[in-house]
Amino acid sequence: MPRMLDVSEDVRAEIGDEEAERLLAGENAPGSYDCTSCRTPGDSEQERTSTVLFVGEETAVLAFAHASCIPSQVVQVAEEQLQGAVRSITGEEPAGGAPEQAVLGITSGLVLIEGDLHPALVVEPTVPIARAGSGGSTDEFLPLLIEQGFVPVTDMARLPSVLSGWSVLLAMGQLHAILQPGAAGGGSVSWWQAHQPLQVTDGWRAAANKSQRVLVFAAPVGAIGQQPREDLLRDALEKAAADGRLVAAAMPLAGT
Repeated sequence: MPRMLDVSEDVRAEIGDEEAERLLAGENAPGSYDCTSCRTPGDSEQERTSTVLFVGEETAVLAFAHASCIPSQVVQVAEEQLQGAVRSITGEEPAGGAPEQAVLGITSGLVLIEGDLHPALVVEPTVPIARAGSGGSTDEFLPLLIEQGFVPVTDMARLPSVLSGWSVLLAMGQLHAILQPGAAGGGSVSWWQAHQPLQVTDGWRAAANKSQRVLVFAAPVGAIGQQPREDLLRDALEKAAADGRLVAAAMPLAGT
């Protein structure tokens, strides 16, 4: 039975006309699926469905999403991230077992700077971040970000500068990803991507749409913690800045 699939021109160009026609005819497309955006079940026989092609340096994975969540598109992602997704789908683990995988925790809030409320995201990993090949003896999270263009925060009363090539992806009023420039001048890739889109408050979204920028603060594991209120989050940020454990950058808002 033909599926209610949307296949964008970008996806068709990547997979070829023959494969695209097979998908539209229902030969290679699943009936039911888990939406790659909201992670809830979908049915390509009953509702409009987007084909989403995740492309790494060597691997490509075709996924499906409710058309109401995201349009059909090609998404560039890091090869390691894609390989991890493939392993989770196939149930395979690399030989020797996988090391503990760091997860970047994200907290959203409004931060008062220079008399205005600014939409902010606070990034804090769940474990220390080691530099590749270093043996993991020291936490290199902040030095790695500084190399990417983040700036140490010494004064929470000053706005951080805009980081070129990075952006915050908001779609349908939900937070989807923080994007960074791809290697060798390629398209944007996900630095952080939500397992499922994160809700933000109406006030946060309104401030983001007004300024078209989001302030992204980052701190090493244990520096901020989960703060239930924005005043407590501000206090934690100021303490981390005073301790030399906070970096930040302003990023353009992508989406609405």
